[in-house]
Amino acid sequence: MAALVWLLIPVAAAVVALLWGTWAARNRKSGDISELAGYARFREAMERREAMEHREAREPQDSGTGVS
Repeated sequence: MAALVWLLIPVAAAVVALLWGTWAARNRKSGDISELAGYARFREAMERREAMEHREAREPQDSGTGVS
């Protein structure tokens, strides 16, 4: 009986290793695609901000007095 218990240890380790290997090799759909999409959104936001700053620099500054 003790021999069967000792045999179960490597069998259980093999099953755990098989499950871990399957999980580690899974097909990850996110990753680069989502990171690239996030970078594209960041770049667009920076371009909008730059365009807004450029537009504000061209417009005359309002003194805030309410008198034209």
